[in-house]
Amino acid sequence: MGIDFARSERSTVGIEWELALVDRDSGELVSAAEEVLLALHSPDGQPHPRITGELLLNTVELVSGVHTTVGAAVSDLDGQLQELRAVTLPRGIDIIGSGSHPFGQWYDQPVANKERYHKLIERTKWWGRNMMIWGVHVHVGIEDRDKVMPILNAMLSYIPHLQAISASSPYWTGTDTGYASNRALMFQQLPTAGLPYQLSDWEAFEGYVADMTRPGIIDDFTEVRWDIRPSPHWGTLEVRFCDGASTHRELAAVAALIHCLVEHLSSLLDAGETLPVLPPWFVRENKWRAARYGLDAQIILDGDGNERAVTDDIRDLLVTLAPVAERLRCSAELASIVSILDDGASYIRQLRIAEANDGDLTTVVKALAQELRDGSTPQGRSV
Repeated sequence: MGIDFARSERSTVGIEWELALVDRDSGELVSAAEEVLLALHSPDGQPHPRITGELLLNTVELVSGVHTTVGAAVSDLDGQLQELRAVTLPRGIDIIGSGSHPFGQWYDQPVANKERYHKLIERTKWWGRNMMIWGVHVHVGIEDRDKVMPILNAMLSYIPHLQAISASSPYWTGTDTGYASNRALMFQQLPTAGLPYQLSDWEAFEGYVADMTRPGIIDDFTEVRWDIRPSPHWGTLEVRFCDGASTHRELAAVAALIHCLVEHLSSLLDAGETLPVLPPWFVRENKWRAARYGLDAQIILDGDGNERAVTDDIRDLLVTLAPVAERLRCSAELASIVSILDDGASYIRQLRIAEANDGDLTTVVKALAQELRDGSTPQGRSV
């Protein structure tokens, strides 16, 4: 089964940002996506070209255009967010960015009336209905199809770095899970989701899709829901395991790190180097450690099992990638990761706010809504 890989300019970037709709007073999830999206139709009745719905009716997704810089992509999404606010504000609806809702119950959340979603739920049942999660997907253009699988395999070594700084789902249906990113472990329960297989080249990927299609496991490659996957119709590598971003700063920081990593690895291939790949059993362990411990994770660095604090490795990685960030014009966005390390990722802030308010999770929702409105976050973590 041949799969064409669309022509794409090298290291172009696009971002998808899933956001939750909540009641301004109670903090409860609001299943108002259809009403909100209808209000965003153009005067001639056309749907908004970039703001769309998702699996659950409590969710809207902002989709940037194709850009050459992370700053432009985030600015694109900022403009869409303002359009969205103009519709939600009069309806008493707030917007939050988070990997999970602190106390929402999955069985209260209706599913969007689309055939592909009904098919997914029919197959996955309880696990599918539990997908009350929100994330960020970052697409980076790859100009040569033969680079896709080597870059994908090498990117698996950086899952814990990205998972730790983006972690924003410590609560699940009102429970403190003890995980920085409970979403990471929930999402991988879906068929074809989770960590990708480390396939050697594009032909091996085509073979995998053919094998999965023959017995009807999937209909086509779009149903491969890996944490990092090729997106052949866009000509991109799509990184899709990060938790929903709570602030514009965090969105830009995560996107910049992904953007720089892909370009860095692409440049190493250009120089004739073989990209380092971590054994899959260590990749799996690192994902779990980052989901469990977040910024406090000790991660495995190489095939010999050497370990290091993820925060120390991130700080060194920022130095390595600084010239790449300058070339991609995202130096400020990449450097802002330091403030996440110093002040704490979203999961830390959520836990801190709940503790300061005797476990009242409505205060966490209100804080998330405020963060997204004005970008302010509590300070004071030192790593």
